[in-house]
Amino acid sequence: MWLIKLKYNIYDKLLKNNNSGMGVVEIILIILVLMGLVLLFKTNINKVITSVFTKINNQLGSF
Repeated sequence: MWLIKLKYNIYDKLLKNNNSGMGVVEIILIILVLMGLVLLFKTNINKVITSVFTKINNQLGSF
């Protein structure tokens, strides 16, 4: 019985020291990568947005 209690104590200590998860540094790196991609493809994104809004305006104008 004492062996089972010892195993549970060790297991509890391992779980309490588990610090896995996403940290601030990882989130900042993801944001920086996304900003870099947006800056890299800025002209393409603008073309797509412009064409979508012109299609919307043309379809609204036909009503």
